[in-house]
Amino acid sequence: MGIEIGDVRLDTPVILAPMSGVSDKPFRRLVSRLGAGLVVSEMIASEASVREARQAMRACKLQETYDDEGPMAVQLAGCDPDTMAEAARIQRDRGAAIIDINFGCPVKKIVTKYAGSALMREEALAGRILERVAEAVHPLPVTLKMRLGWDRDSLNAPDFARMAQSAGIRLITVHGRTRQQLYNGTADWAEVARTKQATDLPVIVNGDIDTADDVRGALAASGADGVMIGRAACGAPWRLGQVMQLLRTGHMGAAPDLAAQRDIALEHYEALLTYYGRHRGVRIARKHMAWYAQGLPGAAAFKRAVMAAEEPCAAKTLVRQLYAAAQDNRHAATRAQAA
Repeated sequence: MGIEIGDVRLDTPVILAPMSGVSDKPFRRLVSRLGAGLVVSEMIASEASVREARQAMRACKLQETYDDEGPMAVQLAGCDPDTMAEAARIQRDRGAAIIDINFGCPVKKIVTKYAGSALMREEALAGRILERVAEAVHPLPVTLKMRLGWDRDSLNAPDFARMAQSAGIRLITVHGRTRQQLYNGTADWAEVARTKQATDLPVIVNGDIDTADDVRGALAASGADGVMIGRAACGAPWRLGQVMQLLRTGHMGAAPDLAAQRDIALEHYEALLTYYGRHRGVRIARKHMAWYAQGLPGAAAFKRAVMAAEEPCAAKTLVRQLYAAAQDNRHAATRAQAA
């Protein structure tokens, strides 16, 4: 079920979603190492991208590149076609293999600026953005992520898919909710099928995909060519690798054992400190460590403690203690079953 996005071929199309505050470089690199067809950056505002690039040029500073990440997509949001085009060129020059356009973000501060999912109510403007970005970075592939529509009375994703194909877009991802649903309710995978039927482009289904049954159900209901996984990867960056194995073999890959999970969490912690610096890294790492703890014995107490930890050594000791207790608990349960 491989697909091609320009020069990027995904033999197994399992894609990390662009999650604000999550899909940063440390997380993308970890997910890629643990198995993913493609990773996408957290959403970047086109205006901010252009402004920062101009400031860097005036100061003769080099901007960070994506050269050490392998094929990855950079997602842009905005409502001005020319600014979006300039931002796309900037990200191309930084090493992005794919430019992804965001017509799906439901957050109020984005929507009120007529960006994200607000553009699903502005078809003419949306079309100009798609055309300008595709032209600006050709032959670099451009993809689109959107929702089913603004609300249940305007499920216009199929219309947008046809428009995107005409504009030169190379792949479409559909989150199976409307903007008005935000992240509430359940994703309507079957409604994504209408988009798949409306276009010859590869279509990726997104929303509520975690377990093997979810993957099978989403693909069967939507007819999509692959899946995008977001929140299920928080605290489980190995999830995409598990799903990759499911699509290749028919069997969901096993999660790492507790010792390996501990090492992954500590690796992630160190990567965040290196990337952001000690002060900021400690604070950003807190939410990730809390996600790693989900489902483990003592998770609630661990979360309170790690959220208060100011020193990296203290936080990492808490992580080791959490997993040691989980291993002891598992060994005790095994012994009890044997008895």
